[in-house]
Amino acid sequence: MGRLMTIATCSLNQWALDWTGNLQRIKESILEAKKRGATLRTGPELEVCGYGCLDHFLEADLYLHCWEMLVKILTDKDCYDILLDIGMPVIHRNNRFNCRIIALNGKILLIRPKLWLANDGNYREMRHFISWSRVAHVEEFYLPRMVAKLQGETKCPIGDAVISTPDTCFGAETCEELFTPNSPHNAMSLNGVEIITNSSGSHHSLRKLNTRMSLIQEATRKNGGVYLYSNQQGCDGDRLYYDGCALIVVNGEIVAQGSQFSLNDVEVVTAVVDIEEVRAYRFAPSRGLQSLQAPTYQRIETKFSLSSDVDDLDVGVGPTEHRKLRVHEPEEEIALGPACYMWDYLRRSKAAGFLIPLSGGIDSCSTATLVFSMCREAMKALEEGNAQVKEDVQRIAGAYEVEGWLPKTAQELCNKILHTVYMGMATQSSKETRSRAERLANDIGAYHTDMNIDDVFHAEKNLLTQATGFEPKFKVHGGSISENLALQNIQARTRMVTAYYFAQLLPTVRQRPGGGSLLVLGSGNVDECLRGYLTKYDCSSADINPIGSISKVDLKRFIKWAQTTFSLPILAEFLDATPTAELEPITSEYTQSDEADMGMTYAELSIFGRLRKESKLGPYGMFMRLLHDWREQYGPREVADKVKRFHHFYAINRHKMTTMTPAYHAEGYSPDDNRFDLRPFLYPPFWGGWSFKKIDEVVERLERAGNGGGARGGE
Repeated sequence: MGRLMTIATCSLNQWALDWTGNLQRIKESILEAKKRGATLRTGPELEVCGYGCLDHFLEADLYLHCWEMLVKILTDKDCYDILLDIGMPVIHRNNRFNCRIIALNGKILLIRPKLWLANDGNYREMRHFISWSRVAHVEEFYLPRMVAKLQGETKCPIGDAVISTPDTCFGAETCEELFTPNSPHNAMSLNGVEIITNSSGSHHSLRKLNTRMSLIQEATRKNGGVYLYSNQQGCDGDRLYYDGCALIVVNGEIVAQGSQFSLNDVEVVTAVVDIEEVRAYRFAPSRGLQSLQAPTYQRIETKFSLSSDVDDLDVGVGPTEHRKLRVHEPEEEIALGPACYMWDYLRRSKAAGFLIPLSGGIDSCSTATLVFSMCREAMKALEEGNAQVKEDVQRIAGAYEVEGWLPKTAQELCNKILHTVYMGMATQSSKETRSRAERLANDIGAYHTDMNIDDVFHAEKNLLTQATGFEPKFKVHGGSISENLALQNIQARTRMVTAYYFAQLLPTVRQRPGGGSLLVLGSGNVDECLRGYLTKYDCSSADINPIGSISKVDLKRFIKWAQTTFSLPILAEFLDATPTAELEPITSEYTQSDEADMGMTYAELSIFGRLRKESKLGPYGMFMRLLHDWREQYGPREVADKVKRFHHFYAINRHKMTTMTPAYHAEGYSPDDNRFDLRPFLYPPFWGGWSFKKIDEVVERLERAGNGGGARGGE
């Protein structure tokens, strides 16, 4: 047995600008790490202020309060005798840096700025910080007076350095740096650094964990070493859910893994590692030769040892055993990610609960089922003795009950939190959708209301007739396309107004002490948002949208999974039903269908979305790709028609994305205009435009060559 040391990483549910709450959670993680015998603790990126502060990072107040919170940690003797790696922003020479503060026993040993910043997708770090970008460069940082007084010195090192202890050497990298081709851990490992910490603010996306974990394992599989991964967890105030999953890896093998989805505010993960295993792993002569060419890092010396002087055999401690990576299936990710996000949003917003306009279709069904999943997770946390969840449950749901009340089932909790409203029309709404909505609400325990909005619809419709003498008609009654859309939109927008009216007053109706309002949940999936198949300011307008970045294909998989896992046989009826908005009158010859209206299937929309955003293809590039991918299904002209139809409707409906409800981010092709998908919302016409002409030229050439019945390449 070699030299053993206990090390700790953690996932913290930090909240942007929650200074005292963030401080309390950081301290709790430090004390828990010490309780388990750890001598090194690392925490999430920017944990002091919270990762999602956005343009607050431009304010001087934020940096002042970060230092004030750090002083409270440095002066707390309970946080001594453990090497601390803490995340917060720092201003140095009038520049803002995303930093790690390495401290021991009330003294700052090193400020390590982030070298490479995340600046794509959901991230805008270059808007707020600059990268250090000078490998192995170190200079002096002038400490704020409040810290200099504690430090006994006016300066400390800042830069890309590492910490040397009598028994090992550790270095830090931050989030995005792991994802870069030439990650800092490569050079540090070659330079003899044996422990690497990574402090992240990494959000959840469906199927993303495997990518993240493979990079972490590969970091030490080639280089050898111990890797501690820490991550933010929970909703910190924006659209993202940070999914935790703290991890400790030794020489490419996992020895400890935290939960990916949890209602715990603080989760500490520890492992006992043998540093001699790292030294034995790094035996290859080729590695040794490369190490001579690696950058030389300044070592900040400390006499503090991570290992004990006591012989390991005397205390009966051994290295933590290897374990397999635990990864959730996509259906479980959908069930857990939005559920945990909604719980954070609900408890932090101080709202009285949720309201869903429940239509009897699969989208609003999915949203309601996710709230039920949230209640299931809250019940699990109560059974595990989670004191914070107990306090939140009693405050949110217990307001209807006597003091000290706790629910006995997820349905009982759901009844206090979730309110569903079916808003039908006598001639448009079917008995099937009305019945499905009511029975689903009953099975999950929601407080359900059923009503018709005919009177409001006709009152609004008659305004135009009274003012102009013109009476609009639906298409099935001989009306024009404009008339048909206008009449559908009255219903859709009426439902939005009605939903907010009920959200404000249902707590009063139920005699909830203190009243309060409900949060309205939207139910527009990512494919409908992408296509623009929704009415602006209808029920797509809400407070938050749990499924706004989840595809219809994945939602169906989730509902099928939940049918069994949640014991909800009613969900099978939603899977079998034809998706329909039910905004037009039902006749014996006509029933409205979403896919028929859109002119494309939901599965095709998912493909268009991924090609547009993830593969970065415009109309012509998408057409050329699909000529190959769909060659067994469609001929060139059919492919061209589908691609052109998609881009036409995407362009004319793009303006709707500027007003869309903030959606839980779960998909790489989300069209969220506010953060993720920055594109124009006023486009020139695609029909007759250059890209469509290029598509037509290829189609005509293939048809002249006799390939019109099937696609076979192109240019």
